[in-house]
Amino acid sequence: MKNFYNRVSNRNQRSSGGPTKSSIPFRLNFLFIIVALLFAALIGQLAYLQVIYGAQLKAQVNQTDTTIETTNVQRGMIYDSNGKVLVGNKAHQAIAYTKGVNVLSTDMYRIANKLGQYLTVSTSSLTPRQQIDYYLTDTKRLAAVEKKIPGIKQYSVTERYNKALSYLENDSSFSLNATQKNAAEIFAKMSGAYALSTTYIKDSGVSSKEIAEIGEHLSEMPGVKVGTSWSRNYPNGSSIKSIIGTVSSEKTGLPSDQINELLAQGYSRNDSVGQSYLEQEYESVLRGTKAEKQVEVAGNSTVTKEVKKYGGQKGDNLQLTINSTFQTQLQKLVRSAESNAGGYSTGTYAVVMNPNTGGVIGIAGVDRNPSTGKLTDNALGTINSDIVMGSVVKGAMVSGALMDGVITPENNTLTDKVINTGGVKKSSWFNHSGNANIAVNAATALEVSSNSYMMQLAMKEAKFNYVAGGALNMSTKAFSIERGYFNQFGLGVKTGIDLPGESTGLEGSSSKTNIGSALDLAFGNYDAYTTMQVAQYMSTVANGGTRIAPHVVQAIRGTTSDGKLGTVKSTVTPKVLNTIDMTEAEKKLVKEGLYDVVHGTNTYKTGAELASISPGISAKTGTAETYYKGHSTVTLSLASYAPSNDPQVVVALAMPNLSTSDEDNNMKLAKQIYAAYWKTVQSTSTLTNPTKATKSGSAQNTAG
Repeated sequence: MKNFYNRVSNRNQRSSGGPTKSSIPFRLNFLFIIVALLFAALIGQLAYLQVIYGAQLKAQVNQTDTTIETTNVQRGMIYDSNGKVLVGNKAHQAIAYTKGVNVLSTDMYRIANKLGQYLTVSTSSLTPRQQIDYYLTDTKRLAAVEKKIPGIKQYSVTERYNKALSYLENDSSFSLNATQKNAAEIFAKMSGAYALSTTYIKDSGVSSKEIAEIGEHLSEMPGVKVGTSWSRNYPNGSSIKSIIGTVSSEKTGLPSDQINELLAQGYSRNDSVGQSYLEQEYESVLRGTKAEKQVEVAGNSTVTKEVKKYGGQKGDNLQLTINSTFQTQLQKLVRSAESNAGGYSTGTYAVVMNPNTGGVIGIAGVDRNPSTGKLTDNALGTINSDIVMGSVVKGAMVSGALMDGVITPENNTLTDKVINTGGVKKSSWFNHSGNANIAVNAATALEVSSNSYMMQLAMKEAKFNYVAGGALNMSTKAFSIERGYFNQFGLGVKTGIDLPGESTGLEGSSSKTNIGSALDLAFGNYDAYTTMQVAQYMSTVANGGTRIAPHVVQAIRGTTSDGKLGTVKSTVTPKVLNTIDMTEAEKKLVKEGLYDVVHGTNTYKTGAELASISPGISAKTGTAETYYKGHSTVTLSLASYAPSNDPQVVVALAMPNLSTSDEDNNMKLAKQIYAAYWKTVQSTSTLTNPTKATKSGSAQNTAG
C-alpha cells in the first residue's frame, strides 16, 4: 500500500513538472487573521463604550428601570400681622390616577369604564373630540365606523383613524349617553397625564359611597388611588382676595402664557400655580417641594417596587403686615362711603400704612359703575387707579420750592391773588374775585390750601417773571422741575410695593401749548396719581424725609409639626428708595403747615372737621375739579398722619367723581378710619401724649 501511494505521488510530481505545495494552510491563516481582526474590533468597541459612554449608558438603563414619581404637597398659607389665617387650605377627599409606563389607550379605556361605575364626575367641559376619542378607543366600534367609509383599506392606520374621526364629527346622529359621557370625561383626564404623573379625576365633592365602592375595587383599576386634594379658602372673608391673587386649579392647569417656563421648573401640566398678585409674586415660597417616590418598572411596564425617597414639604407661609380685623373694618367703611356717594362717583380707595417701615396695615377699594350703581371690591385700585388728586400734593410743592431755593424758612411770604395770564384767570378757592387778597407764608398757604401761592412758586422755579395780564411765556422746563420734586416724595413714580401691576400714574402733556397746565400741576389739578403714591408721599413727610417702599409681606415663616405658623425664616426690612435733601428748618415749616390745616386759627383752614380726631392728626385735604362723561364732578382726597407729635400711622384716601355737594365726604371717612385704627390696631395707651397734639411737637419729630 505504501508503495502504491509513493507511485501515485511520484506520478503526480512528474506530471506537474515538480513537487506541489498545498494551499490549505494559507487559507486557514487568512481566515484566522480576519477573525482576529473582528475580535479586536469588537473588543475595541466594547472598551470604547465602557470607557467613554459607560456612565451615560448605565444611567439610561437605570432610567429605564427606575423612575421617580412625584406627588403634590399643600401650598403655604397666608397669615395676617397677628397670626390669623387669611388664606388657608381646605382638604378634600379626591380620586386620583397615576399613569403607568407605556400604558395603552385600551387599558385606560377599560379602567375609565370600570371607575365610571362608582364615580360620577362633571362632564360640562367634555369636548366633542374627547367624546369621539373615547368612543373610537373601542376597537369594535372603530372597525364598525371604518366599514362605513369607502376605500378605507387603502389608508394607513393613522389615516384610517382620522377618517373615522372626521366621519363621526360630521355625523349628526352621533352622541353618547350619560354613562358613556361620564366614562369619557374620566378617560380624557387619564389620557392627559404623563407616564408616572398623578392627575386628579375628581378633586372635590367625592361622596362617602364613592370612596367606599372605589376602595373595594382598587385592585381592578391599576393606577387609581383614593387621596387628598387642597383648595384655597378665606376664613376672614374674601375681600382681601383682590390683593392675594388666585391659584390655578387642577382643571385649568398651568397658565398657557407661562407653560414652557413652568414646565422647565419641574411643574406638571395639571399642577396648581399662583396666577396673580401675592400668590404669583411669592410662588417659589408658597409652592413647597413635591414628594418623591422611586418606582421600579419591569420589562412588561408594570410597577414592581415603590420606595419613598422624600416625603415632600409643605410650602412656606407668608405673614403680612395687614391686620385682618382692621382690614375687614376698613373695607366696610370704604364700601359704605361709596354706597352713600352721589353724582357720578366711580370708586373709593384707602391706604393705611406705617410711615416708618412702609408696612401696609390696611388696603381697601371699591369700584362703582355709575350707570348701574353696582359696587365691586377692588383693593388693587389703590395701586393701579390713576386719579387727579387735587390739593393734597401741595406739601410736596412747598417742599420742592424750599429745596429749589425760591423760598426759604425765613423768607416765604407771598400775596394770595388772582393769577391772570393773558386773560386766563386762576385763583384760590376763597379768592375767586380777588377781593380776599391776603399775605400768606408757606405754612399758611398749606393751611388755607392757596392755589395762588403754589402757582407763584411754579413760576419762580421756572424763573418766569410774572406780570398780571401778560402772556405766560414760561419755559416748558416748569413741568420737569415740578415733577422732579414730586417724584422724590413718590408722586408720579412707582412706589416699589411688593405687588405686581402698580401704575406710575399719568402725566399730562408738557408741550408749549399746554404751558398753562404747569400752573394747574402746582396745585394738583393736572397729573394723576394712585392712592398708594399719596400714602408714600405723606409717609415721607411724616418720617422726616425718607421714602420707603411700601410692602404687604412682613415675613416668610415655616410650619410647626402640628400645622401651625412656624419660625421666621426671613423678614422684610424697610427698603429706602431715596431721602429728601431738606434742612430741619425746611421740614419743620412744611409740618407746621400740615398741622395748621387741622388745628390752625385761620378762617379759611380746610381741615377743621378733622380736629375732633384723637390723637391729633396733621393732614392735607384735596379737592379737584373733574368731569365724568361731560358732567361736572369733584374728586376728594386726603393725606394725613397721626399723632402729629409722633407719626405712627398714615391714612390716604381718594374719592373720584363725586357730586359737588359731597365736599366733606373725605373727612368723614378719615374720621371713621382713624377711630377704627386706634381701637383695633394700636392702643393709644402706648403713646406719650395720646390726646394732645402740639404745633411745636409736630415740628420736632423729623427723624420718624
